[in-house]
Amino acid sequence: MDAPLWGDGMIKVCLVEDQTLVRQGLQTLLDLVDDIDVIAEAKDGEEALRIIPQVKPDVVLLDMYLPKRNGLEVLRELKQSQSLPPTLILTTFDEDKFVIGGLQAGAKGYLLKDVSLDQLTRAIRILAGGGTLVHASITQRLLENLDRIRCNFPSIETPEPLSGREVEILRLVARGYNNREIADVLAIAEGTVKNYVSSILSKMGVRDRTRAVLKALESGYL
Repeated sequence: MDAPLWGDGMIKVCLVEDQTLVRQGLQTLLDLVDDIDVIAEAKDGEEALRIIPQVKPDVVLLDMYLPKRNGLEVLRELKQSQSLPPTLILTTFDEDKFVIGGLQAGAKGYLLKDVSLDQLTRAIRILAGGGTLVHASITQRLLENLDRIRCNFPSIETPEPLSGREVEILRLVARGYNNREIADVLAIAEGTVKNYVSSILSKMGVRDRTRAVLKALESGYL
């Protein structure tokens, strides 16, 4: 997905992961990156709720299956207290409900745990820069398994229906295409794609592409 990248300076990251080897492995890998600094770790949800407001990281990497408080509870409580930093869900293929619920609760993106270091660091920079990120393969899984996913979406009311071209672009957005890639596929100008995306967000009543995809799933556009 299109998003600004982080500028100069270090990106402060908090790791929230209950498995010690995974947590230590992530820290070891991120320590190799010049512009990312792991400033805190949490091994369960209660520890995360205590630490994150104290250290104020630029980005949180959040597992969803946590002891004491799960990731969804962590997101909701931090959002309610207005202390939720940009948060990236790290998930496996079996966490569809948590992924959608997490995005509804305020997470800015999600990735699979088997991503490469380059993919993870790019995602961290995108979130730190104010962007959102949707892993295309997870989005495709959600689309393929929509009938079995049960989430309590708020009802959607759009001021006017999406046009055929807007639906076409929205489907490409749902598969992880950025504006330039959409422009190439449809043989139109990138600026035209940006205008369509802005119109889609307005009609769907959302502020970013991730939530537009979620609304589209619920409303039947995808």
